[in-house]
Amino acid sequence: MTCGILSSESDKTQEPLPFQYHNGSILFEKISISLIWYGNFKPSQRAIVSDFITSLTSPSSSEPNVDQPSVNTWCKTIKTYLRLANSNSKKPSSLSVSLGAEFIDETYYLGKTLTSKHIVRLASKGGQKDAINVVLIAADIADNKLRGNIKSSKFAYIWVGNSETQCLGQCAWPFHQPIYGPQAQPLIAPNNDMGLDGVIINLAGLLAGTATNLFGNGYFQGPKEAPLEAGLACPGTFGKGAYPGYADDLLVDPTTGASYNAHGGNGRKYLLPALFDPSTSTCSTLV
Repeated sequence: MTCGILSSESDKTQEPLPFQYHNGSILFEKISISLIWYGNFKPSQRAIVSDFITSLTSPSSSEPNVDQPSVNTWCKTIKTYLRLANSNSKKPSSLSVSLGAEFIDETYYLGKTLTSKHIVRLASKGGQKDAINVVLIAADIADNKLRGNIKSSKFAYIWVGNSETQCLGQCAWPFHQPIYGPQAQPLIAPNNDMGLDGVIINLAGLLAGTATNLFGNGYFQGPKEAPLEAGLACPGTFGKGAYPGYADDLLVDPTTGASYNAHGGNGRKYLLPALFDPSTSTCSTLV
């Protein structure tokens, strides 16, 4: 999988493509997300990601109130897929996500140029059952793909690189001007870290795709070899008025001027991608 923004404003009026459930596996019940950190990350950077994970299922007391858009609210759209898939069966229809083990490697024992085999080796450090293992790649690591997920192996895993150093003009948008399309003023990243706030956008979309299309036979549109998943069906969309190259008028922190659309735990704010909502056949946004 690759990331990027659409190149034409004419796509603004394009109707969302219909999704189909292919009677395969999707995630349910209790899922643990392990984080494998490869390379140098500051503790403050690791906290951005771990706080996001813990906010997916459990609203924090530090969130303003239940009426505010939150990471937990965003996750409810993912649960819609599970509810629809199990509407005619007695299977469980709940999903609870928790932060699993964290593995930190700052020795670069696999070098600074990673291959697919290296990614698998790193991902295998996490859980093997009822788990998603997330490999986070430091800014100084060379990787031929910024992000991706694999669901046909013995375990599900995701890898995400630093968008500021690996994909600045594409995947760091809207915190950096795009390499093509409308050149609107970049937004201020909600956690003051363009690279890690970009990681959150990519990670969120990949988690949604993994949860709803676990082994490539769940919810998706198009061919199985190149499926359009829940987290990829609404590219570049963060708010109701968004279109390619324009992220919409989002919530703005009055102190920092940072843009966001979701509250998280520990007082954090995040910018999360819109998800395709199969119950309404539209892109579901928080603001």
